[in-house]
Amino acid sequence: MGLLPCSCPLPCNKTRSECQMKYPDIQSEASTSSTLLSQPSLPSIPSLSSLPQSYNVDHQCLATLKGHSSYVSSLALSETSLFTGSSNSEIRVWPREPPEYSTGNIVGAGNGGVKSLVILGDKLISAHQDHKIRVWKIVDESSRRDQKYKCVATLPTVNDRFTSLFSQKSYVEVRRHKKCTWVHHVDAVSSLAVSQDGSLLYSASWDRSFKIWRTSDFKCLESTEKAHDDAINAIVVSRDGFVYTGSADKKIKVWNKKDDMRQYSLVATLTKHLSAVNALAVSEDGKVLYSGACDRSILVWERVSNGGDEEVHMSVVGALRGHTKAILCLAVASDLVLSGSADKSLRVWKRGLMEKDGYSCLAVLEGHTKPVKCLAVSVSASDSNSGYSCMVYSGSLDLSVKVWKLRVSSV
Repeated sequence: MGLLPCSCPLPCNKTRSECQMKYPDIQSEASTSSTLLSQPSLPSIPSLSSLPQSYNVDHQCLATLKGHSSYVSSLALSETSLFTGSSNSEIRVWPREPPEYSTGNIVGAGNGGVKSLVILGDKLISAHQDHKIRVWKIVDESSRRDQKYKCVATLPTVNDRFTSLFSQKSYVEVRRHKKCTWVHHVDAVSSLAVSQDGSLLYSASWDRSFKIWRTSDFKCLESTEKAHDDAINAIVVSRDGFVYTGSADKKIKVWNKKDDMRQYSLVATLTKHLSAVNALAVSEDGKVLYSGACDRSILVWERVSNGGDEEVHMSVVGALRGHTKAILCLAVASDLVLSGSADKSLRVWKRGLMEKDGYSCLAVLEGHTKPVKCLAVSVSASDSNSGYSCMVYSGSLDLSVKVWKLRVSSV
């Protein structure tokens, strides 16, 4: 008898046993459509819902972008363009402002589904199911509507692979009785992040490791092997250099590098979630971390002191609740937190001016017909003292990207 296909709501080209090993708490959409009893319990953490309803949000869906033949798995924004990646390895680029949307131009394709996209200056960097990271650059700017892109690098680079090939010290054990050079990911690269100054690229993988790459020449500088006990699904970096990794082992780990240390070391392990951690986002000042998991909750963590002058790790202060299925993606912009879920909806949360003010769910955006897998958001300058607007882009398993405009104002 053949191997059974994966039964989770997110197509991942894995067998059922492989998928459940990485995502043991995700149930099939069919098995949970009529009841929540089979879903993981919510963490016993108080909800953060004390912010008074002193704000209004007007929202409308400006466009629905269709062109991908497989589900949309990742998004990235540049100043002028929206980049979308799909589970069948295709990357497309769209102008950010409607009504110019059509079907999007194809940037290129790797050999595996696109798990993550980030912008670095004039380059687009993509992470793939085939264990590779690819760097794309515009090579023909003659027409804004028909820009040509070229893959200018694949990580690890040829030089990295060659220099590590002949040294016995370069090999690490990746599975029982199997070794590989430390510069290679050996499973899907699930998430990418860029340092505040743009000098470093961070990659996380289902192989339980994360790696650091120098962006000037894309040399692999460091690899933290066996960073988690299971697949790493998300990685984010704060502006002050803390690295956060979220894993299917239900843990979030905090990493940092001291000036006198050559490698990142573990600062703290955050363990309040009851199931696989799927998404992370960090506030612009780096003092608040948001984590979303299969347990349907978004936990809010705030920086605390370790008894000295330096703030070193996070402590949970509460949870944002409202989604009825797994949290799949998070995004932060200004004082807004946006979440996408397997329940097919997006939620817009606003943080109060003071910590004690809590949070409020300003809006629930509905329109997708399948789980919301990825988010991107940009905030426009305030047009008055009482409000501002932002653009939100959401990618879904329904093969589409929706473009939303939000207008947030005080009552």
